[in-house]
Amino acid sequence: MTGFSGFTRWIVWCIQSTDNMFVTVDERDARPLYQQLVDEIKTLIARGELEEGTLLPPVRQVASDLGVNLNTVAFAYRRLQKEGLIRVRHGSGAVVISQTLKDKPDDRLRAQLRTALTQLILAGLKQPEIKALINEELEELQKQ
Repeated sequence: MTGFSGFTRWIVWCIQSTDNMFVTVDERDARPLYQQLVDEIKTLIARGELEEGTLLPPVRQVASDLGVNLNTVAFAYRRLQKEGLIRVRHGSGAVVISQTLKDKPDDRLRAQLRTALTQLILAGLKQPEIKALINEELEELQKQ
């Protein structure tokens, strides 16, 4: 689906495990592709869909499946490894080693939360609506 000007590419990558889990990367998203990949894998880990010991495909396979540069996937994997969530095994993929970040929440994460809350306020949501939205998202992430 690439090579057609004016068309948006939606890429779905399936992680093979007990369930088929999907990672979606969207060219229309303002985030860089590596960040989308990092965020999608973090979400799967947070939901418990990628448990400790789950093998992720090798960088080359993911890059080929997604139609992105090898370095994009390698960078995403390195970011996840730096955060203590996966361990990269050169030549054989990566494995989920933790379901919690190595570093605890800090000022940077608080600033990201503040930015997201600011966006919701600017979108016209009132405090009860924001709290309901936060609760819905937490419940979705913590489903098991």
